[in-house]
Amino acid sequence: MDPEVLKKIEEDMKNFTCKMGEIQGVPFPETTCEIWDKIYNFQAREDDILIATFPKAGTTWMQEIVDLILLNGDVERSMRAPSFMKVPFIDLNAKPRIPGVEAANTMESPRLIKTHFQIQLVPPSFWEKNVKVVYVARNAKDCVVSYYHFQRMNKALPDPGTWNEYFSMFLAGKNPWGSWFDNVIGWWKAKDKHQILYVFYEDMIEDPKREIRKISKFLGKDLTEEVLDTIQLHTSFDAMKENPMTNFSTVPSFVFDQSVSAFLRKALKSRKTLHVFYVVMRLQW
Repeated sequence: MDPEVLKKIEEDMKNFTCKMGEIQGVPFPETTCEIWDKIYNFQAREDDILIATFPKAGTTWMQEIVDLILLNGDVERSMRAPSFMKVPFIDLNAKPRIPGVEAANTMESPRLIKTHFQIQLVPPSFWEKNVKVVYVARNAKDCVVSYYHFQRMNKALPDPGTWNEYFSMFLAGKNPWGSWFDNVIGWWKAKDKHQILYVFYEDMIEDPKREIRKISKFLGKDLTEEVLDTIQLHTSFDAMKENPMTNFSTVPSFVFDQSVSAFLRKALKSRKTLHVFYVVMRLQW
């Protein structure tokens, strides 16, 4: 990024306070609300791939997996740019950078795009074009912990306050991007109406190669075992934590202060209690 632009962002961030607004009752940064018409009218393409998640549910992990699947496991090509530049975030309007929808419009096909929107807020063109969607669900407990620490280090979002305050806000769906419950349940109910592959974060932890194979088949890619092994290795927690293209170390510290909390905090083991949690939730849904 141009040094003058960086300097301006740093100066702006010194006195910046994230103001919040709402879209259809869902809380968002005011900057997202300002361009809602542009977001809602975004024109998807038939060969787009949309990665959808609730915040902190494994989004960057899935971005890197899907990118490598599309590249047939070419790790060198996957290192062409940081993940947040390779995959435009259509919900985001982080001034002075151009909005995510505008960044997506400049990209050649096939495009890989991400969103944290609840299902009812996704631009209609994605359904009109029958776009393939990979949705990742992560259990609420780990999402809220990760989201709390992310808001502590992300100076572009509101201060989360104390843990008790934040936990209450999360349960009420008052955090940015709204309710975890509405997000995961809404996408679950829509999974048979559109081309949606609903993936569970805990299943990815339990058997990454199995899930990578499932995703590649959904995307119409028949990859060799060797390529699947390469993708699994490159997208392991340890590899991504050391990779400047995935660990967000290229984001200036006056935006992401990783001395407060690392973007990639720690790897989690698969836990049977979480599998029980999802069985119960699936039955309820």
